[in-house]
Formats: sequence, C-alpha cells, structure tokens
Amino acid sequence: MNRAKVNQNINLDDYNDIWIIGEQVDGKIHPVTLELIGEGKKLASKIDKRVVLVIVGFEIDKEVEQLLNYEVDEIYYIEDVSLKEFSTDGYSKAISDLILDKKPEIVLVGATSFGRDIGPRIAAKIGTGLVADCTKLDIDEEDGKILQTRPAFGGNLMATIICPNNRPQMATVRPGVMEKSNFSKEIIGKITKINPKLAASDFRTKLIDRYDPVQKKVNLRDAKIVVSGGRGLKDADGFKLIQRLADVLGGEVGSSRASVDLGWIESDHQVGQTGSTVKPDLYIACGISGAIQHQAGMVDSKYIIAINKDPNAPIFEVCDYGIVGDLFEVIPELIESIEEKQI
Repeated sequence: MNRAKVNQNINLDDYNDIWIIGEQVDGKIHPVTLELIGEGKKLASKIDKRVVLVIVGFEIDKEVEQLLNYEVDEIYYIEDVSLKEFSTDGYSKAISDLILDKKPEIVLVGATSFGRDIGPRIAAKIGTGLVADCTKLDIDEEDGKILQTRPAFGGNLMATIICPNNRPQMATVRPGVMEKSNFSKEIIGKITKINPKLAASDFRTKLIDRYDPVQKKVNLRDAKIVVSGGRGLKDADGFKLIQRLADVLGGEVGSSRASVDLGWIESDHQVGQTGSTVKPDLYIACGISGAIQHQAGMVDSKYIIAINKDPNAPIFEVCDYGIVGDLFEVIPELIESIEEKQI
C-alpha cells in the first residue's frame, strides 16, 4: 500500500460528506455520474456520511431536479451564465472554491475527458492528492480512510493507495466499472444553488464556435453485445468480418489496443485498460490473446466467448466458452447459423 506524505496542517475532523462531481453536456447527464452516485452511497453506508452531488451549468434546472431521484442527500448546483459551455478554468475554480468552503471528506469524479481535465486542476488548487483511473473503491474498517485501487505497471498489478494526511481524499473513477444508482420515486435530498464568484480574468480561453462532426457514435459501455477483434484479424479488412457478426447479433464492434495501434480501427472502439470498460451480456473476443490490459476492460461481462487459434492464449482462462480454431472459418459459420435461426 502506497502512503503519500504531503505537508498540510489541517484538522481532519473538519471534513465531512462524500462529493460526486457530476458531468453534463447541454443538460444531458453523463452515465458516469449515476455510477459515482451508486458507489458513493456504498461508501457512505460504511462511514455514515452524506452523499452530495455537485453539478455545474446554466439553465439546466429540470435536469438537476431529476437527479434527486437517485437518493442523493443534497445537490450543489453551481450556476452562472459564464459556465453554460464547459470551461476548464471556470469549472475548476468554481468547484475548488466550493470545496474549500464546504470541506468534503471524499471527492469523486469520472475518469472521462471531462474528469481527467478538471480533476488534477482541482486537486492542485485545493492542495490535495489525486488517485487517477480507479477501478475499485473501499473503506478501511480501522480508520475510515478510502482505499483507492487502480492498475499499475501497465496493468500487470493493482495498487491500492490511501491519502492519510490531506483532505479531501480525491479520485477519478473509470467509467463503466461501478453499478449505477437506481431511480427512486422517493426524494430525500434538496437542491442548493451556488452563485460562484467568477471574473473575466479567471478565464484564459473563450469558446468561439463549436463543431460537432456527423459520425456514427460507438456506444460500447451501454452495448448488450460486443464483438471485438485483435491482431489475429491480420489486417484492417478483418474487421469487416467482425462487423458482420456484430450486425447479425445487434451488437457493437470493439477491438484490442493492438488493432488500434496498427491503424486497423479507430480508438473509440478500443476495450481495455487504456480504452473502454464494458460489461455486456455477451462479449466475443476474436483473435485476441487476452493480455491483462485487455481483460481489465471486459472481464466483468456476463458471458465471454473466445475464438483463437492458440489453445494457450490467456483469454481462454477468463472465457465461459472457448473455440480453438481459425476465426476466418469459425465466424462465417457462426454468422450462417445465426441467420438461419432468424429466418
């Protein structure tokens, strides 16, 4: 267990509550927000703390009100016209000021592009540490500190890190790993609006325009079926076969990191430690050896099927069903069999 020592004269008893930094774009709440609320409630039950959600934006009152249905004790809604569009400077200052004022015990933010941007900046502003890309959180039964576990050394081992001397204890959490909080008709919390003190000098950049390219979005995290291809596909054309199998099953196409690094497919298809973490009902790994870095992103799938020519491939150690064979022979037969049953 790593113990980071930071010189900071603080009274640990002054800090309370578990805070979730929510994420929204144009009022649409990112799924990781509900995942963090669910995990926050589990942690709170062990140390008798409140769960507080912090959300930043402008004129998204209805969306914020709906978040009360996920059993949070309070929502701090930081609202200002200057925060209508995401701003690294504005968001990090507004949240940091609130943290310094309210003194939460624990702060959690998703390890998304949003969280990876503002998380380190908030930690620096408030003078605490940050454990990045956590895949497991727990509470030390002896002293109540949060145990933050993340992959280390290229995913070859898991490191559990604590923050004994600083508050708040802060971490970014990998999306798709934690269970979402359930919707409840009973509302137990309240919304407190916060008007941040922001000046023009607090913003170093200004949004001039926003361009959203029209392209098919890959939704691996919510997919019920994911069919992934790896180095065994031999080249980019091999993904045409993966796409065919995914289409007949109504699933999404995933990939190993090797396939992305070779330029065979875009990075938003990548599953694994440095890609997406998925938990579909069915995960089919085609031509993927199953290195621990890839397993970290799919091992919690309900059912795993592996197709690989190498009978000693690590993927066979975690799969429910394994097929030792040439994927270029096996997959066409699978597609034909599935199509026959659909007729």
